[in-house]
Amino acid sequence: MAKKSGAAESSSKIWSVMALGTTVASTVLAKKSMNATWKAATGRKPPENPADPDVSLREAVAWAAFSGTFVSVVKMLASRKAAHYYQASTGELPPGLRADGQ
Repeated sequence: MAKKSGAAESSSKIWSVMALGTTVASTVLAKKSMNATWKAATGRKPPENPADPDVSLREAVAWAAFSGTFVSVVKMLASRKAAHYYQASTGELPPGLRADGQ
């Protein structure tokens, strides 16, 4: 197995930190946004535990679908933005990413 060059290893570490920071920040932002959106749409706080039998099945499924989709989309958008910033700063895609068709 070939060792990474110093620059490649440093670049990989920088991307790892950026990716982790992006994931944490986007998840916090997504949670606050989706809680506010749910409350505005339903007039109620979102269920704290959708598995609780006191939460209606309809509400539990709606919350699971909404929150899962919302968090995934926000994380994807934040990751794309971070990758774009990384590419603009370094001139290449982050380690582990490649352009379509390559």
